[in-house]
Amino acid sequence: MRWGARRSGVRTNPDMTPMIDVTFQLVIFFMLTMNFSQEEQTELIRLPSSEIAKPPDQPVETPITLQITAKGNVIFGGQQMPLANLKRELLREKQLLESMPGKSASKATIIIRADGRAQIGQVQDAIAICQELDFQHFVLRAKQERKVLKPEGA
Repeated sequence: MRWGARRSGVRTNPDMTPMIDVTFQLVIFFMLTMNFSQEEQTELIRLPSSEIAKPPDQPVETPITLQITAKGNVIFGGQQMPLANLKRELLREKQLLESMPGKSASKATIIIRADGRAQIGQVQDAIAICQELDFQHFVLRAKQERKVLKPEGA
């Protein structure tokens, strides 16, 4: 005699289509909302404010980002280094660019994000190092200062 419930041999297969749809929607959502430019930015840099700063008209084709901290160090490629080591690192970047067809140092754009407390001489030294290696295009980043409109007659 058998004790217990009888089990039937019927198995059910759940429909996986809605789960796959939700998974793809989540992947697309995160791809669209992820800010890829955060790699180029660091919390060590506080950009100076400027009334004449404006967003770029179009994206830069071959950007190379240099970040200059308040202490005078340079962050390049995710590594912080003294300004004296910048030439060696940019030389590697130049060689890499020239190994690609249609690319060269003279066509690349150096984006300089300098902390507002950094000395202007350090920014000039970084630009001079870049120019020695044949980099010719430069962009200086700043925070766009919002103008407060005053009512007429005030």
